[in-house]
This record gives sequence, C-alpha cells and structure tokens, in this order.
Amino acid sequence: MAPDPKAERTAKPPLRERLRPLELLAISAILGVFAGLVVLMATREIVLALIFFGIAFIVALVGLAMLALAVAPDLAEQGDLDEQNQRSVLDRGDDKRNRGH
Repeated sequence: MAPDPKAERTAKPPLRERLRPLELLAISAILGVFAGLVVLMATREIVLALIFFGIAFIVALVGLAMLALAVAPDLAEQGDLDEQNQRSVLDRGDDKRNRGH
C-alpha cells in the first residue's frame, strides 16, 4: 500500500523549529526588561520604565526578526521549502487555467 500523502503533509516540524519564535520573544523580553530596569533605577518612575520596556521589546523583536529573515537557508531547509512549494502547487492545481481570466 502506498504511503498516505496526507500524513506527510501533517508531519510536525522538529521541536527546535517550533520553539524558534519563542526564543526570539524571550531574547526581546530580556532586552526590554534590561532597558526598563536601567530606566527605573535611573529615574525611579515606573511609567517611564514601562514605556522604555515596551519600546526596547518591540525594537529588539523587529531587529531579531529581520536578522532571522536575512539568514540564507541551508540545504535541508531549502529542500523543505521546495517540497512545500511543490505541495502547494499540487493542492491548487494548475492555477493558470483556474484563475478565470
């Protein structure tokens, strides 16, 4: 019996790939807490410290996300991307004929 193609599509990514977004959030939160604590110790104003925490968190998150996007995929990731592209084309069918133009 042939393997079920649906089972291949629902395969979970490895734990490392699933936790990557959490790593970016954690690093950004640590940088935000650091900035917030520095401002809190310097000014003793909680509201200002929270504002700096939020700004530092967002800036760090956007910066780390941009750096993560700039990294070129290795051979295994490129193969996975190509496989996903092929599956999406097969799922949609020939989109040039089905567009209705």
